[in-house]
Amino acid sequence: MKIWPINYLFLLISGFTVICVTSVEEELSDTFHVNFLEPLKNLSPQRVKVRGVHAKFSLRKPALPDDDMCYIVPGKEESLGKCSFNTTAKTFLVIHGWTVSGLFESWVAKLVAALYSREKDANVIVVDWLNTAQNHYALAAQSTQKVGQEVAHFIDWIEEMTNIPLDKLHLIGYNLGAHVAGFAGSYANNKVGRITGLDPAGPDFEGVHAHQRLSPDDAVFVDVLHTFSRGSLGLSIGIEQPVGHVDIYPNGGSFQPGCNLQGALKKVANLGLLAMNEAIRCEHERSVHLFIDSLLNEEEASKAYRCASSDMFNRGMCLKCRKDRCNTVGYDARRIRRARSIKMFTKTRAAMPFRVHHYQLKIRFQVQTNQSETEPTITVSLYGTNGSVTNFQLDVKGKITPNKTHSFLLVTEEDIGDLQMMKMRMEDSSRRPVSSLISTAWSWWNGDSSCSEIKAKKISIRTGETQKKMMFCLKESKKASLSPEVTFVKCTAWGKSCRR
Repeated sequence: MKIWPINYLFLLISGFTVICVTSVEEELSDTFHVNFLEPLKNLSPQRVKVRGVHAKFSLRKPALPDDDMCYIVPGKEESLGKCSFNTTAKTFLVIHGWTVSGLFESWVAKLVAALYSREKDANVIVVDWLNTAQNHYALAAQSTQKVGQEVAHFIDWIEEMTNIPLDKLHLIGYNLGAHVAGFAGSYANNKVGRITGLDPAGPDFEGVHAHQRLSPDDAVFVDVLHTFSRGSLGLSIGIEQPVGHVDIYPNGGSFQPGCNLQGALKKVANLGLLAMNEAIRCEHERSVHLFIDSLLNEEEASKAYRCASSDMFNRGMCLKCRKDRCNTVGYDARRIRRARSIKMFTKTRAAMPFRVHHYQLKIRFQVQTNQSETEPTITVSLYGTNGSVTNFQLDVKGKITPNKTHSFLLVTEEDIGDLQMMKMRMEDSSRRPVSSLISTAWSWWNGDSSCSEIKAKKISIRTGETQKKMMFCLKESKKASLSPEVTFVKCTAWGKSCRR
């Protein structure tokens, strides 16, 4: 077997932290189907022998989140006192993933500091299994079970020595570390309170039995963030299937804003495949930074919405929060009691704070005459009490059909406050106003404002973050000329009149 593809894979998720803040990229071309992980199939667990796996447990301090000053050693009770372990506070185990450099990645210290900023009296313990994690991926992946057993032994010992309630124990694992956390939870004598999986590793774990990976059985509550699970490209570093009680897929769980994976692809011809390293790390590691963001920006935590598919979410069809259909992304996520895993979706910005505001626009293009389907460009502007977002192009999936209600998702990075007015413009593919479509789709623009036409003049808008639902009516203009842009204002009476 050739060695260079495996060495390249090391570099894909190397030890250099990259926080990308470039402009939001376009969707990656579906013609790129190179499977970078194909060589791993030749490294089956039966052909690899695991030796000498050892995990160390460093209790880090708020003042020095990046230094290992004190190790708690199972079997040595005096190490608990030496490290000032707080028996009444929450305890976090931070578990890193696959590495190449043999060093901790910089996100570890950032996560430690963020945990202490939120839980000042907590014990934040970094699980160090670097000696094994820096091996070939297949060996490191196979070692997760053994490392998990050692972490479980540590949990059992510390519970016995300190009588800490395990509902205060929270394991946070990234990449392979998420599966280490899962094995630890399954092997521990008593069930731990929570496991958070940050983009759990996909290769060697996708599609396997629940006992061979992170699963909902491993803790009272298992929540997962999926940020790089683009399985259709053969480039899925993170696991795609749901593996927790709540599985959240920011931006569909595939491409994250600001990571510019498409830009990296354009550089491959000149710089080689290594040009993709930073972009891939940005996608994969975004899960960690979303969790850190939720700790540091508690008041601006992102909200996720339960939905059957990413496509339905992108049409704005899943913004209702009734019956536990919403959850908070990151640290404040809550368990939803259901028999099976719950898939949830959200949109984010390209940089911290990641929270955005979601709006569903439901528009019925009702006409009285026969009108064929059309594919226009629809641009809207929203005006609120705190600001506005203008010239936002709606994602028209398919054709616009008259006499049918269409749903759209609109996302703003800023909070524009309570909506007051909306403007809409329709153009054809050549960017010319669609006069015929306007005159048909808005047949009421001819001055007929009878209440029998009211339903055709309304647009329903739901705000995901506040759950407010508003109706907007066409602004009256008795002698208005035909225009490609029309204005809607809040309806002052529900279903009776649209007069202001």
